[in-house]
Amino acid sequence: MVLGWRRRKGNKGGKPKMELVIPNHFKCPISLDLMKDPVTLSTGITYDRESVERWFDEGNITCPVTNQVVKNFDMIPNHSLRIMIQDWCVENRQHGVERIPTPRTPITAIEVADLLMQVKASARGLDQHGCLELMHKLERWGGESERNKRCIVDNGAPVTLACAFDAFANDSVEKNVLVLEEILSALNWMFPLQMEAHKCLGSLASLSCMVWFLKHQGLSGKEKSIVALKELLSFGDEHHVEALSQMEGVNELLVEFINKRVSPTITKTSLRLVWYLVSSSSNSSDRNKLSFVELGLVSSLLEILIDSDKSLCEKALAILDSLCSIEEGRNKACGNDLTIPLLVKKILRVSSLTTDHSVSAIWKLCKFGEKDEGRTLVEALQVGAFQKLLLVLQVGCGDETKEKATELLKLLNPYRAELECIDSDYKNVKRSF
Repeated sequence: MVLGWRRRKGNKGGKPKMELVIPNHFKCPISLDLMKDPVTLSTGITYDRESVERWFDEGNITCPVTNQVVKNFDMIPNHSLRIMIQDWCVENRQHGVERIPTPRTPITAIEVADLLMQVKASARGLDQHGCLELMHKLERWGGESERNKRCIVDNGAPVTLACAFDAFANDSVEKNVLVLEEILSALNWMFPLQMEAHKCLGSLASLSCMVWFLKHQGLSGKEKSIVALKELLSFGDEHHVEALSQMEGVNELLVEFINKRVSPTITKTSLRLVWYLVSSSSNSSDRNKLSFVELGLVSSLLEILIDSDKSLCEKALAILDSLCSIEEGRNKACGNDLTIPLLVKKILRVSSLTTDHSVSAIWKLCKFGEKDEGRTLVEALQVGAFQKLLLVLQVGCGDETKEKATELLKLLNPYRAELECIDSDYKNVKRSF
């Protein structure tokens, strides 16, 4: 967008060019951009609402221009200035200037509290249509500005909506599917939740509802549901992990999402959920590991490692490392020709985290793997593991990785004399060396 007139030197023999310039009194003193929603502080200085709210949110208590301590944080809309800015935009629209829209008045804590009271009443009476209308209104408020979203969250919306979700899910998921999806959609932009909201959203009925969404809803519903499940499990409550792992078909769904890669959000979040399920300290952890191994997750993780971004690689390696802690997982990994070459290749290639998990997985396979562990050691040597591990120790790593790398070098050393190391920077690996 072109904004302002200023005389500029033209081409040789041509007329001088003109550049549009924003009048100074239309600019926000903080951002120096054209103000869209001018508001005046008690100090008499006018700013753009978004900029001055960000200024105060950062912990400042002074007026940016006068440096006076602001005792009254009320922001009075400067309608006269806003109309002048809009008129100036209209006058210059032939030069690419777009008219700023008339800003909506921000919602207040009282308005939010009143709406949430109505949501509670609708949930108690299982009034799906009434609650649906209220949710649409809440979504509209949230969509108007980030300030509105903060106001909604700060005044207790997450707890109210989580409780409403639990109430409608307890009644009937199929009957209340529309309002349940709308509530879940709103909760998605309110994460992270506080403990009280976690309790409601982590109830058996709520968890069952979200799993039902994963099975039966469209892409949008699946994404909202799986993100909400990740939020619950990331809180570290083992009861949620235990409850989810006992639900029929959850592990199969997650593996299916990882294999099909229906969307980046679903793929990454599915990997994160699998990690929570296999790395928890609950009794179901080993059972989940065995289940995922039997569902063929080891091969799926190796496929991800062939050509994926940093985030996917880190998640896939973390899970593979965890699966290698059980015998069935190690057997599956040793039986795949890609395992050792890919693990060695990822050392010092992606991030320190992938290096830690790669070294750990190789250590488990070489130390606790199949009876003929010499085969695994020979294969690791052939793809350059010895040199990579020496580099790991030279560049530095954590104590645990250092111990495993040192032990691996001791295990590998007896086989070095018989083997010639080949270049580990291979491409299109299809089988073990």
